[in-house]
Amino acid sequence: MWTVIYIAPTAKIAESIKNRLTQEGFLVKIRPINVSKQQYEILVPSGELEEVQEMLNNILNS
Repeated sequence: MWTVIYIAPTAKIAESIKNRLTQEGFLVKIRPINVSKQQYEILVPSGELEEVQEMLNNILNS
């Protein structure tokens, strides 16, 4: 099961976060949720949620 961990405001930000998480060994999917507002969900397997949230915090705060 996939869980949304973040909603990115642009495709570029979504891709950047996906790339960073993928480099750390996580499975990541991006799904557009509102094409007119250019918002994208970043999804990860629910079993990796805690680990990914920790890494996401590091990415967003760097």
